[in-house]
Order: sequence, then structure tokens, then C-alpha cells
Amino acid sequence: MAEKMLQFTKVSKTMPAKRAASARAEDFAEIYADFSPEAARAQAGRCSQCGVPFCQQGCPLQNNIPDWLKLAAEDRLEEAWRVSSATNNMPEICGRICPQDRLCEGICTIEQSGHGTVTIGSIEKHITDTAWAEGWIQPIKPPRERAQSAGIIGAGPGGLAAAEQLRRKGYQVTVYDAYDRGGGLLVYGIPGFKLEKDIVERRIKHLEASGIRFRFNTRVGTDVALGDLRAEHDTVLIATGVYAAKDLKCPGSGAEGVLAALDYLTASNRKGLGDCVPAFDSGELNAEAKRVVVIGGGDTAMDCVRTAVRQGAKSVTCLYRRDRANMPGSQREVQNAEEEGVVFEWLANPEAILDTKAGKVKAVRASKMKLGEPDASGRQSPVKTGELIDIRADMVIKALGFDPEDLPMLFNEPSLTVNRWGAVRVDYATMQTSLPGVYAAGDIVRGASLVVWAIKDGRDAAEAMHKSMKAMTTSKVAAE
Repeated sequence: MAEKMLQFTKVSKTMPAKRAASARAEDFAEIYADFSPEAARAQAGRCSQCGVPFCQQGCPLQNNIPDWLKLAAEDRLEEAWRVSSATNNMPEICGRICPQDRLCEGICTIEQSGHGTVTIGSIEKHITDTAWAEGWIQPIKPPRERAQSAGIIGAGPGGLAAAEQLRRKGYQVTVYDAYDRGGGLLVYGIPGFKLEKDIVERRIKHLEASGIRFRFNTRVGTDVALGDLRAEHDTVLIATGVYAAKDLKCPGSGAEGVLAALDYLTASNRKGLGDCVPAFDSGELNAEAKRVVVIGGGDTAMDCVRTAVRQGAKSVTCLYRRDRANMPGSQREVQNAEEEGVVFEWLANPEAILDTKAGKVKAVRASKMKLGEPDASGRQSPVKTGELIDIRADMVIKALGFDPEDLPMLFNEPSLTVNRWGAVRVDYATMQTSLPGVYAAGDIVRGASLVVWAIKDGRDAAEAMHKSMKAMTTSKVAAE
């Protein structure tokens, strides 16, 4: 074992410097500074090099975390990047936005022993940012070109991961997306203070330089039929994500000023990208000088409250029906939000949206809750206490999660089978849908989830598509 490792008893856990809340609340730039090379080496050296690497088990991609931590500690960053990128198509993005406190870092052995986790995400970001800066990341040059092609529906993380994997094997790949830019929710859903947009744009340009074609502003079912894509390509992947917002089921939810989280975040991100956004300019999707209440406890809710702070809201309150320990969002994000002035109203569930005579929202009436017996998931169910509270609001943002859109209808493909929640059914051994040669990956299969899971599914689907196209070639040769 190298002397540079096992330093957790001598070196304390340190995160990259975080900008002061008062300063970062004024803009949408990322809040964490970069690790210096010295700091990154020191923090990587805290790894205990476990015989059973729980961090790797906690990662959906099964990243070889101890290996690239050891290489980083030894200042062998190019090797570290090669190990990291072997299992992850976007390590610099995962290093920024993965909820490491719920995944690799949360299960880190030295975290469990009380020494503080290895700062895996920040080191992962440092490794790949260095790789970009040093020019180690070059356009993909497959060992040989294949005549077969794949069509990818969706330029989000799942679709992009699949596209890259297939291109590495020499397939001709075209990505179709309804948006005018690649990245999906990486661009339009996640705020810049977590992921600056040039990071995503750099990936898209890299894939374009690698020979992957992008057709933006293209809606499957409207601008092009799924049947046409199936005829044009040897295999097709559906990686559309889920965009149908779960609704607020209480009286008054249709009042003016009650917004869907994605509409709100998309408007903010588009404005930051320099787009014309009339609904933002009119004030409809702008929180400036407003009392904002965000309903929900996931990462999207944290994105909304922190965006509202940066837009100059008069006050920002997050309403969540369970307590802090039982919320699904990242605890790190909750801490960041609290530092920036967000007020959390725990154990509170909306009962009604109160509006003015003109139909504009003026308050949220909520029931105070207590935690009762565990439900089927093992989490304690919230139970009403009988107490009601009113929280003043000029804007209410629903951050309650997302459901799949009705793809069989949108694609005009009634034979595309979905489950009772509307997610596309696949054979998990092959990721193939009910339509021959059509595969699916990411949130449209598993429901709203994490970027890292979408990447995992995209990689798995790409491997299945490769096997299918390879078998087609073998059969054709045999027939000849």
C-alpha cells in the first residue's frame, strides 16, 4: 500500500471552498471553487482502500472509485481520468450534481467510522476538469466504421451516454431531441449554480466532433414518425425522460401564480442562456420581489427555492409533509438553501391554495403533520395533527415530481407497451421494448430518478443494441 493512502487519521475531510451565501445568492455561478492539485491529492489520499469498496457498491455505475482515488493521490491524473471515464460518460457532471451524500460518500467506510467521508464527488470533478484542460479528452475515433446506424430519441444523459457508447463501436448515430440544445434537464432543469451550462455544451461539442449527428427541434410523433426512425435505423433507443408534472390535488390549485417546477426552472435557465423568455419578462415566471412557497422535498424543490433566492424573492419557504430526516432530497442541498435564507416548514402538507377575488394566489393553507406508522416503503407516514397554518404567497411552485408522458399516443404507436404508471416496459435483460429493435433507457423506464442511473441505463441499452446489430450482421453474412 502506497504511503500516500490511508491518511484519514492525519488529514481531515475538506470540501472545496464554498462562496459565501451572500455573494453566491447574487448570481447563478457554481458555488464551489475547484480543488487545488495539492488539496485534491491530500483528500484522495484519505481513502482507506477497503478490501470491499462500499463506495463502488453504492454507485449505480459501479465506478472504480478506490482505484482512481489512489491514482489521484499519486498525482497520476491522466491514468485516474482513464479509469474514471471507463465506466462513466460524464464524470465531470456526476461530480457536480450526483447526490454523493446518498450514494458513494454516504456509504464510505471512513464516514461510517466517524472520520468524515472521502470527498469523492469533488475529486471526480477535479480529475475530469483537469483532463479537459490538459487536452486528454479527444474526439472518438472508432477502430472501424460500421454501416449500421442507431437513432436515439432524447439528448439527455441516458441518450447521450448510449450515443457515445455506440459511436465508440463505430456505429452511425443520430440523436433526435425536441429542445433546441442538447442536454435535456442538464441544461433546462438544473440551475447553473449546480451545473454551469458550458460544461454540458462542451460534452455536446465533443460528441459532435466524434461524428454523432444531432437533430434538434425535432419531436417524434410530430416532426418525424417513430416508424420512419425504425425504417431509417437498425435500432432505436427511447430516452425521452419524464416531463409530466405531478399535480397539486387541493382546492385552489388552479389559481394564478401556481406554477409547475419545470416551467419555472426552464424559464430561468433559458434567461441565463440569453434566450427570449416572454413569460419571465412579464413577471409570470420570475420570483423577484415575491413571497414564494415551494411545495416538495426533493432535489427539484431545492433547485426551485435556491433559484427564487437568486431572482430576488422577498421570502422563500419550502413546504414538506415529512421531517428533514425523511426528505428525499440531498441534505447538502438543504444546508446550502438554509445558508441562502430559505425557510423550511417541515411536517406541513398543503390543504388549499387561497386566492384573491381576482383569482391570484395569496396564501397556502397547510395542515401540520406528525409521523405515524411506517408505510409499505418503510418510511413513516405523515398524519394530520388538526392544526392549520397559513403561509403568505405571491407565487407557489409545485415540485412534486414527474410522471411519464403518454408516449404511445405522442408517438402514435399503440403497440408500445407501458406499465400502469405510463413508463415504457422493457425486458431488463435486453432493455428492448414491445417493439422489435426499439429499446428504452433512463427515466422513461424507471420513473423520475438520478442522472447517474440514466447514464447506467443508457450504457446498458447501448450494449444490448450493439449485440443486436452485431447479430444482424452475422445473420446477413451467413445468408450470403
